[in-house]
Amino acid sequence: MDIGSAIRTIRKRKNMTIAQICEATGLSQGFMSQVETNKTSPSISTLESIANTLKIPLAYLLLQKEERMSIVRNNERRITKSGTDDLNVEHLSSTNHVRMMIVEFPPGASTGKVPHAHEGEEVHFVIKGKIYAEQGEDFAEFEEGDSFSWHACTPHLVKNIGDQPATVLITVYTETQRQEDLI
Repeated sequence: MDIGSAIRTIRKRKNMTIAQICEATGLSQGFMSQVETNKTSPSISTLESIANTLKIPLAYLLLQKEERMSIVRNNERRITKSGTDDLNVEHLSSTNHVRMMIVEFPPGASTGKVPHAHEGEEVHFVIKGKIYAEQGEDFAEFEEGDSFSWHACTPHLVKNIGDQPATVLITVYTETQRQEDLI
């Protein structure tokens, strides 16, 4: 864990000196310097004192770097193709367990010729167009502003049944590491 670097970065962003942290926590400057350079590991109670002084949650200091905020800029989105109709998929997130994407469905396009299943849970929000969705024996039609969700382990299919392109925001949660082409 790189707790010391996180403390130093936050301290500098808040325009605080090591002396100010030490004054508030009762820690020595030498000890704080060793903490910030990861040469010593502070106890949980010491970390809590430092976190309180920095006015941040203790849990934030315990997060791994890949667990912290992940940013995907509009012009940096990864774009892939999915399904038999080569649906355009814009990936909006970059976490390991939760994926969010915008999927464009041309008229008549679907996620595949037959329903498919995979790990995880999905939430769909229809941004525009008219969508048909089926999962097992359940099926429904959806329009702009509607949403639906399901456990993806049951075979499912999503299809544009309108005469205009449809856009759907899809979020997929999986307990294991990210998988590609889940929709």
